[in-house]
Amino acid sequence: MGSAESKEKMYCTRYMNGGGPLPLPEQVDRSINGTSTFKRGSEVVEGDQPDGGQMTVTVQRRSVEGYPDCDTLQINFVFEDGIQTEKHPNPGQKYYGLSTVAFLPMNNEGTKVFKLLEVAFQCKLLFKVATTNSGEECVTYTDIPLKIRESGGPESYGYPDPNYLKTVLKILKSKGIK
Repeated sequence: MGSAESKEKMYCTRYMNGGGPLPLPEQVDRSINGTSTFKRGSEVVEGDQPDGGQMTVTVQRRSVEGYPDCDTLQINFVFEDGIQTEKHPNPGQKYYGLSTVAFLPMNNEGTKVFKLLEVAFQCKLLFKVATTNSGEECVTYTDIPLKIRESGGPESYGYPDPNYLKTVLKILKSKGIK
């Protein structure tokens, strides 16, 4: 048996003995249940996202445009109406909540982005309170892009968008989340 063959055999044996990586659904489940290994860097500053928001994820057995061989991670975000604090534009004033979703392909890169978005959410960097054109104050997105549609392309905040995963990874990294 040559050295190439023994490396191949060792590699396969490692997976057969349970030493390989977890399947993606289990990786996502561990991330959801707080056992994710991704950490925020010491240089990450907490944002001004309202307190009390919820982030949950479900696996959808369908694909987003551009990733035909992947299931989809559907991330659900919910913020109730509330009162602005000192970190918001008009402390003491009411703001309207938000209920929205985001989608990621359930592949290695999409799962990594999900885990990093989870850290960004915990650091209060994904949403903010802002004033709309009509003068109402509500929870809205920050500069970290989310794909809120499974299709329609980048101009509709949807897929296909071959640059999205790389772009969001760069933006998160610039905020100290890697």
